[in-house]
Amino acid sequence: MNNLLFLKFLLLLAIVPLGLYLIKIPKKRRRRRLYKQEFPKKWIEILNNHFALYRYLPDDLKRQLHGHIHIFLDEKNFVGYKGIEINDTIRVVIAAQACILLLNRKTNYYPHLGNILVYPNVFNHQTDDGNPQPLGRLGESWNRGPIVLSWLHSEEGAENAHDGHNVVMHEFAHQLDQENGPSDGLPILQYNNIQQWSSVLGKEFKALKLKLKLRNKSLLDKYGATNPAEFFAVITEHFIEQPKKFLKKHPELYQELKKYYQIDPITWY
Repeated sequence: MNNLLFLKFLLLLAIVPLGLYLIKIPKKRRRRRLYKQEFPKKWIEILNNHFALYRYLPDDLKRQLHGHIHIFLDEKNFVGYKGIEINDTIRVVIAAQACILLLNRKTNYYPHLGNILVYPNVFNHQTDDGNPQPLGRLGESWNRGPIVLSWLHSEEGAENAHDGHNVVMHEFAHQLDQENGPSDGLPILQYNNIQQWSSVLGKEFKALKLKLKLRNKSLLDKYGATNPAEFFAVITEHFIEQPKKFLKKHPELYQELKKYYQIDPITWY
């Protein structure tokens, strides 16, 4: 009897990985099919009209972005709040900004994210004691939960490619950070040396905190001095939208993000 139980146990160990493998096969096939689909002309028009950065992308990156958007929109659910109706413009513009962060590298398309909640403008959530937050929010990224966005500010961020402020990229950078646990400014590093990453980002984070304390000017948004997680999200915005200034002011930091994201935004402009 013990031998029989042991054999059943071994069989179970073999079946479970096989079952998981078989589940992954259809997902990979679906993603390959979606990635190769023709990108609708209507969506290209939306991107040209509402996502300024799209017009700067090289053709090969545009093709990558089209494929990623197909997969992203197939796997993520958009929910409108406060009367906003979800349409193709909202879905495609948000998806494009999120997928910019996935170019040129292996990705699993924000695996812990299922829902994107969209408000027409700034929004408030209740605090733990049931009271509303005193200040409106532009975006939020919940660990293993939804992303919440103000459409007004998501659209404004998409239409301005040079100001270093993009709420969608900011929140999706948090999602990348959260793939290996709570936000801590240390996402999964495929190409970077972890010690060098920690050294460079730690030094730059401390420098930004000091500038905030002394009220000195900085290219980087001072909100990045809040904590390492916000620092990573903020520098992502500047890296994508202000690469020339970023490289000049923060060359080591630029190189770390270039290795991490596997893109060089300077070449786009």
